[in-house]
Amino acid sequence: MLAMETLFRLTAREAVSRLKNGEVSPIELIDAAEERIRKTDAKINALPTLCFDRARTNARRLIEKPIKDAPPQYLHGLPIAVKDLVEVSGVRTTWGSPIHAEHISTHSDYLVERLEANGAIVIGKSNTPEFGAGSHTFNEVFGHTHNPWNTSLSAGGSSGGAAAALAAGQVWLATGSDLGGSLRNPASFCSLVGLRPSPGRIAHGPTSLPFNDLSVDGPMGRNIGDVALMLDAQVGRDPRDPLSLPAPETSFLTAADQPLLPKRVGFSPDLGFLPVENDVKDLCAQAAQFFADMGVIVEEACIDFTGADEIFHVLRGQLFAAGRASLLDYRDQLKPEVIWNIEAGLKMSATDIAHATHARGALYQRTLEFFDKYDLLLCPAAAVPPFDGHSRYPTEIAGVKQERYIDWLMICGAISLTTCPAASVPCGFTNDKRPVGLQIVAPPREEAALISACSLYEQTQPYANMLPIDPIEPV
Repeated sequence: MLAMETLFRLTAREAVSRLKNGEVSPIELIDAAEERIRKTDAKINALPTLCFDRARTNARRLIEKPIKDAPPQYLHGLPIAVKDLVEVSGVRTTWGSPIHAEHISTHSDYLVERLEANGAIVIGKSNTPEFGAGSHTFNEVFGHTHNPWNTSLSAGGSSGGAAAALAAGQVWLATGSDLGGSLRNPASFCSLVGLRPSPGRIAHGPTSLPFNDLSVDGPMGRNIGDVALMLDAQVGRDPRDPLSLPAPETSFLTAADQPLLPKRVGFSPDLGFLPVENDVKDLCAQAAQFFADMGVIVEEACIDFTGADEIFHVLRGQLFAAGRASLLDYRDQLKPEVIWNIEAGLKMSATDIAHATHARGALYQRTLEFFDKYDLLLCPAAAVPPFDGHSRYPTEIAGVKQERYIDWLMICGAISLTTCPAASVPCGFTNDKRPVGLQIVAPPREEAALISACSLYEQTQPYANMLPIDPIEPV
C-alpha cells in the first residue's frame, strides 16, 4: 500500500491509473484526501463543506460492483471537489450566500451526474464568492480562501477554493465555472491549469437561463493532462441543456499526449486596450518566446476588441437582472457588488441590450477573421498577480483607476464574449514570488487545439512539477 504522502502527490492521471489497476482503492484515496485537508485547510479555507460519509458510501458501491468495460474517460473512484455554486444531492450548497447558508441539495446538477456516472467521487464543496460574483474568494458564510503560495494573498475567484485545494494537494481534480475569468483567474493566481471550454461543451444546469452562453463549467487541475482527463469525463450531449454538444470522437487526452505544433500565433500583452501590470506583461512575453523557440511564428497581434468592455458590462448585467433580481428582496444579506450588478442590469434599456448583442455579433466575426490568420492568441490570464487578500478587488492597475468592480477582469471577460475556449497555464513568478498565468485562446470549439498548445508549452516549463505545495505563510 502506498503511503498517504505519496498518494496526495500523485497526478490525477497517475491516481486513476493506479485505481484502474487495483494498486490503490478509492477508500485509500479518500483517506489520503481527508488527512491532507486536515493538515492544510486551516491555513487556506479551500473546502469548507466536506461529505466524506457520502463519498465512502459511493466508493464502497464502486468497489462492490465495479463497472465492466469502463470507457476511456472513466475515473475509477477518483476523489474530486465541486464548486459551491453547483448542487450535489444530499450535500450543503450555499452559493456563498447567507440567504442559502443552510440549504441541503435535493438533486445534483447535470455536471455532477455525469462526473459521478464516470466514476468520480465528490468529497467536498470548494469555496466561492457570493453567487460567484467577483474574482476574489470570500463570503459571509465561510470567510476568505487564502492562496497556498502566500496565505496573505488572494487565491482568485470565483473558483478560488478549487484552485487553492488543488495547489495544496487536497484533491486531484476540481470543477470550476467561468463567466469573466472564474476558471482562468484563480488558475493564474495559484500556478495551475484552468480551462474555460466553449459554450455547450459541458452540459450546464438545471438553470432558469438555459440559453446563457457566457457562463460555462470547466475543469481545473495541476497540469494540462489532468485537465484533459477531467474534460473527457465532463463532456457529452444532454437533452436537458439546449446548447450541449456531443462528445468528440477523439479524446482530449489524446490532444495532450500527441500535441501538434501550431504554425502561427498572435501575442498581445493587453488585448490592445487594457492596463496590465508590467511584471505580468514581461512574464507572458517570455512565455510567448518559448513558442517562437519551438519554431512557431509569433507576432504581436490581437482580435479587434473594440467596444468589448461595454458589451461585457451590459450582457453580464442582463444576466444578473434575469437570474438574480429576486435576491434584492434579501438586500441586507447581499454583498454590495452583487446588488450593484443586479441594479445595473435592471437599469439597462432594450436599446442598450440590442446594441450590445449586435456589437457582440460583430466582435465574433472579427474573431473568426483573426483565426483565419492565426492558430492561437496568447495574452495574460490576469492583469495583476495575486493581490492582498484583505482587499475586495484591485481598484488600480498600472496606474489606471478601475471604475467598476468587474473592470479588472476584462482580460478574461473580453475572451468570454468570443465563445472561444481558453486556458490559463503557469508561466512564472514575479520577483516577490507571486504566480502569473499565460492565457492561451483557440478558435471556437477547438478545445483539442487549445489542450495541444498547453501541453507543448507545459513540457518546456518546470511549473507542473512544483505542485502540490504546503501552504506558505508570510514571514
